[in-house]
Amino acid sequence: MFKRARIKLTVYYLAIIMAISVFFSLIIYNGATFELQRIETRQVQRRPMIGAPPILDPEVIDETKRRIALSLFATNIVVLGLSAASGYFLAGKTLEPIKKNMEEQKEFIGSASHELRTPLTSLKTEIEVGLRDKTLTLGAARKILTSNLEEVNKMQKLSDYLLRLNRLESGKNVFGMSKVDLKKIVINAIGKRNVKSDLKKSIVVGNEDALTELVGILLDNAFKDKTCSCNPHNSARQGLVSKARC
Repeated sequence: MFKRARIKLTVYYLAIIMAISVFFSLIIYNGATFELQRIETRQVQRRPMIGAPPILDPEVIDETKRRIALSLFATNIVVLGLSAASGYFLAGKTLEPIKKNMEEQKEFIGSASHELRTPLTSLKTEIEVGLRDKTLTLGAARKILTSNLEEVNKMQKLSDYLLRLNRLESGKNVFGMSKVDLKKIVINAIGKRNVKSDLKKSIVVGNEDALTELVGILLDNAFKDKTCSCNPHNSARQGLVSKARC
């Protein structure tokens, strides 16, 4: 995609530069030939008066015109080659920020999809388990609905966070700062993860949602690193599973 766009942009640059080069070449050629014609006209007018031979031979004038045209043609060929190389380079530099922005956008969409998939998977699993349980009691159903509501709230917070992040990239400061407890943030980030925490109350100034998201990312990365550490004493099947997770 970007390679075709780079070549296309190079062709545009080349067309503009060559149009300018040919335009000025025509001006130079017309100016030079006009001057030669003026000299030729003057010597024709003065020759009968002074009876002297012409200063410039007409063949010399014609040869000079051909040399000027040839020189301008060679100059345009050189300009064409240099313009093609420099245009390709400038096209790459022009498209580089766009390419980087699109890569960041793809990464952002992938991360957002992953974060949204986690609570959706939890919701789907709990609902499927509840529907398959023929002896589901009212208390158990209430517990499932409460858990589902927590996951919905997480998705709502995540969507609000993504909207604030989008506004922040537009230059708007939308993250309000306040005093928050790091212990509470860690507990919220742990959620249903099987992690034990032994933290003391610690008050800092920051954004609660952003800090919770950051701690959640750190926990996910820690779990991934632990999963990817392959034990050589495991069976072949466990090794394949670990490699797949890595």
